[in-house]
Amino acid sequence: MKVLVACEFSGIVREAFAKRGHDAWSCDLLPTEIPGQHIQGDVLPILNQDWDLMIAHPPCTYLSRAAGRWLYGGGKINKKRYELGLEGKEFFMAILNAPIQKICVENPTPFKIFGLPQHTQAIQPYEYGHIYSKRTLLWLKNLPNLIPTQIITDFKPYLPSNTGGKKKGQKYSIGVSKNAKQSSKTFQGIANAMAEQWG
Repeated sequence: MKVLVACEFSGIVREAFAKRGHDAWSCDLLPTEIPGQHIQGDVLPILNQDWDLMIAHPPCTYLSRAAGRWLYGGGKINKKRYELGLEGKEFFMAILNAPIQKICVENPTPFKIFGLPQHTQAIQPYEYGHIYSKRTLLWLKNLPNLIPTQIITDFKPYLPSNTGGKKKGQKYSIGVSKNAKQSSKTFQGIANAMAEQWG
């Protein structure tokens, strides 16, 4: 099967499919971290190259609900961030509506204000053998829901949450991930499940 992993620099999902004999390619503006079949550049011009399956991780910087304090700072909408969010939605929809038979688009929970379509499924790393929580949404086309492979019951947050609440005595987490690049990588257990179940 010819597989495109869009917006992936890590090579984790690409290699999970490649190890199972698929012609798998990643594409990102950044170079790949794991040597392999990688196209460095914009993914949009290559969407019509007869892919059988695409798994995409479009940027979520301006779409994610986690960025609320920057979009609604001071009780008013930050117009620049809102415009960037609309651009992010346009890219997201171009990926979701690509001329590819089987599609999975992955993103965190988006802001309702951007009006993304309803997701198909929510998954967690602790359902695939990892000791972390990081709620991730999947938009699926012609693919079955991903089935958990190894559920871990003792887990901790991977991403920081409500860090501003520390001063107010509210519940918060500093998480494990140290930066956006680390946060964007797919967990190996999830990548393996995708390759095994969809490949």
